[in-house]
Amino acid sequence: MTETVVTLATDADENVRAVPVVLRPAHHGARSPQRLHVARSEMPNEGPLVDTFGRIHTDLRISVTDRCNFRCTYCMPDEGIEFAPTSDLLTLEEITRAAKVAKQLGVRSVRLTGGEPLVRKGIVDIVAAIAEIGFDDVAMTTNGTSLTRLAPSLASAGLRRVNVSCDSLRPDRFAAIRRRGQLAMTLAAMDAAEDAGLLPLKINVVLLTGENDDEVYDLVEFGREKNRFVRFIEFMPLDADGNWQRDRVIAGADVLAMLEERYDLVALDGGGDDHAPATRFAFSDGIGEVGFINSVTEPFCGTCDRLRLMADGSIRNCLFSDDELSLRDVMRSKGSDDQLEQVFRASVWGKLPGHAINDPSFLQPRRSMSRIGG
Repeated sequence: MTETVVTLATDADENVRAVPVVLRPAHHGARSPQRLHVARSEMPNEGPLVDTFGRIHTDLRISVTDRCNFRCTYCMPDEGIEFAPTSDLLTLEEITRAAKVAKQLGVRSVRLTGGEPLVRKGIVDIVAAIAEIGFDDVAMTTNGTSLTRLAPSLASAGLRRVNVSCDSLRPDRFAAIRRRGQLAMTLAAMDAAEDAGLLPLKINVVLLTGENDDEVYDLVEFGREKNRFVRFIEFMPLDADGNWQRDRVIAGADVLAMLEERYDLVALDGGGDDHAPATRFAFSDGIGEVGFINSVTEPFCGTCDRLRLMADGSIRNCLFSDDELSLRDVMRSKGSDDQLEQVFRASVWGKLPGHAINDPSFLQPRRSMSRIGG
C-alpha cells in the first residue's frame, strides 16, 4: 500500500498549525478495513474546521426532518419507508446550539434541508433561531408545497433564498417522477417565494434518462422567462430503492454541449465562492443563468467545504460516507460546547479525499438522500 506524507499548510490568519499527516489511499463507499489513518493527537484543537487535505469547511447543511410529502423516484420509495420517531430528532434548542458551535468554528452559511423541511413543525421558529446567530447566508431547499403559505413568514424570520425542486414542466410527468403533489402547486410556490423576496430563486432539476431529458430546452426557457436560475443535477446513487444505475445518469457536460448548440454561454466564476458545487454559465444576451452539479461525472471533492447535520443529530462529512458522529448523544448526555466542538473537528478531520463513485468498489451509502439531507 502506498503511503504519502504531507504537511497541512499553515495559514496564520486562520490559525491553522502545520501538521504532518500520513495518507493511505481510501475512499467513501468502500466498506473495507482500508481507511484514512490519521493520529487523533494531530488534529488541530483551534482555528477553523480543516481536514487533512487543507479543505476548510464553512458550509453546513442542516436537515430538520427525514419526512417528506413527496416520493420522488430518485430519492424515496413509494411505500413502506420508516421515518425516525420524533424523539430521535433534534429539538429546536439542540439545532440552535449545534449551529452556534458551528458558527464559532468558522461556518458562514447554512442551508436547511430534509426530507422536506417545510413539513417540520415549527420550521419558521427554526429559521428565526438560525438567522439570529448571524450567518452570512441562510437558505433552504424545498419542494415548495407549503411555500405559498409560509414564504412571507420565512422571509420575515430571516430566510434569504430558496431552491425549489421541479423536475418537469408537464403535469403528468411531474406526477410520475414525484409520485405526490401537483405541478401547479410548485409553480405557485415559486411565485410566492419571489413575492416574499427569497431571491435569487433557483430551480433544481434532476435529469433522468428517458424520463425528462427531452425537457432541457423547455426548462431553460422557463428559467430565462421568469429570471430563475435552473440547475441541472446528475442523478446520484442515494435513492432509497437502490435502483440507481449509471446508464440513467445524464452527464452535465452532455447537457452543456446541447445548450451550446442553441445559446451563446459565458462561464461564470464562483461569485467569490470557489467551493460552490454548481458550474455556472450566463447567457450572452444577459437573460438568465444555468448551472450544473456534476457530482457523478465530474466530482468536485477537492474543493468541498460542506458538512451535514442530519435530523437525528448525526454529523456526516460527505453525502456518500457512512461515517457518522452524533452531536445529539453529546448534548443529551449533558456534554459541553467544547465537546460538541471536538465532534465537529473529528468529523472534518476524518474526511476522505473523495466519494469514489467512479471506482469499481464503490457501494451505495446505507442512508438515502432523504435521511441524510441534501
